[in-house]
Formats: sequence, C-alpha cells, structure tokens
Amino acid sequence: MKIAFVVFDGITFLDFVGFYDVITRLAYFPETKDTTWDICGLQEEVTDELGLTLKVTKVKPDLSAYDMLFIPGGMGTRKLQYDDEFIEWLKRAENVKFKISVCTGSLLLGAAGFLADKRATTHPMQYDLLVPYCAEVVKCRLVRDKNVFTGGGVATSIDLGLYVAGLFLEDEDIQHIRQQMDYPHRHHDIVTI
Repeated sequence: MKIAFVVFDGITFLDFVGFYDVITRLAYFPETKDTTWDICGLQEEVTDELGLTLKVTKVKPDLSAYDMLFIPGGMGTRKLQYDDEFIEWLKRAENVKFKISVCTGSLLLGAAGFLADKRATTHPMQYDLLVPYCAEVVKCRLVRDKNVFTGGGVATSIDLGLYVAGLFLEDEDIQHIRQQMDYPHRHHDIVTI
C-alpha cells in the first residue's frame, strides 16, 4: 500500500503526526510490510502557524498513484479550500481507495468533491464550515462512510490511525501498537455507514 500524506502551510502538526505515527507502523508487520509513504505538498517545505517546518518528500506528485490519501487540518485549510491549484491537485486522487482526513482537513476533501454524497465530521468547533461540502455533518469523533474516513479535532488523529490500521491488522497487533505508544485510550464514538 502506498500512502500520500498531504501537507501545507498552516498545518496543525499533531493532526498529521498522530495519524502518521500510527499508520506508518504498518511497515513493521508481515501482512503490511510493503506499506510505503510520501509527504506530499505543492512546495519543498511547509510551516505551521508557529514556525515549525517540515520538508516535503514529493512536490506535487500525481495523487492518483496512491492507495491512501491523508489530509490533516489546520488554519491553512480555510484559505486552501478556495485555492484552485491546490484543489485541482487533490482531485487527481478521485480514484484513490482510502480517503482520510482529520480536523478541518475534511474541508479540503469536501472542496475536492470527495464528500458530496457522504456523511462526515470535522473539529467540533467547525461543523458549520463542513456543511456545504457533505450530505450530512455527523457530530462525533470518527465517521466512516464506505472508504472515506473523517476525524474530529486534533487528538482524534491517533484514534483514527488505530482504527484505519485495524482494517489491515489483527486486533492483537493494534493492541501491540497501543502498548508501544503507551496509548491506553479506546474511543467508541465511531459512526460507520
């Protein structure tokens, strides 16, 4: 499986890192050892609101070449949802099997048209921003509508990573990941459609 992590200026890094830390562990298990990933963006570096910088490993790759697309949130999403170049780039992921967002990353999935007939969620303080993009905003931590997964606020990224990893690994493997991360929390606030 090949994963595209989409990053941008104004990203909330915990949105990105929480999911990234969990899902990249797939590479350590025999059944998912072929998992690879790229950190994708429209420029060579991105910066969050406070100045933390991350290097992009693939600048404007063809997103249709991936099996999973992940988009974090952050204040940068407010502007990017109206950025034609960025949204046209995301639209190349139309046939990507798994489309995933955390927090206001769902606004970008929506702006690309991927939530038009879907139920989805976002950060609890931003539900109103998601309304124009999806069939229904679901006010909970995690929503799965077929192969589109959306998560609520920032820390939800870890829960979403564990949930998605559970599609590919046995429950005992997920428990092992939880132990490695010292993450005992279990959230059952998941709506599956």
